[in-house]
Amino acid sequence: MLAASDFFSVEVWTPRGLVTHYVLFVISIADRVVHVAGITARPDEAWMLQIGRNLVDERIGALVGKRYFIIDRDTKYSKRFRELVEEGGTEVIRLPPLSPNLNAHAERFVRSIKEECSGKTIFIGQASLRRSIRAYMTHFHEERNHQGLGTGGFGQSL
Repeated sequence: MLAASDFFSVEVWTPRGLVTHYVLFVISIADRVVHVAGITARPDEAWMLQIGRNLVDERIGALVGKRYFIIDRDTKYSKRFRELVEEGGTEVIRLPPLSPNLNAHAERFVRSIKEECSGKTIFIGQASLRRSIRAYMTHFHEERNHQGLGTGGFGQSL
């Protein structure tokens, strides 16, 4: 089994003005199930390590049963993060620089969620962003057609 991951960013209005929030997700390539791993304005190493622990958790982790995990060369995927994932039993495959076509399923999901959700909404605070993504994930897994897989009706939401 193969999984891929990527980030996308969303601008959110806050009392301090516009703040960029980063959304990290993991997509299972075989069935296109997407797991939103986290949303933060500061994706530092401590946050990424906690996300890594969540991803490899034996009960609820999105990488349970996955043999390979495709990531790009974003510095947020630190060496310690990659080691944590590999200690959990999933081999990390780092893509060459500037090669988004090698992570096509994740890139397509980013395009879909931006066109159908985050690109059409003005978010006021992180809570509104979370609600919107949760609603989109329900739509994505239960209602939306998935090219090459027939119609939706599978998966879990945020």
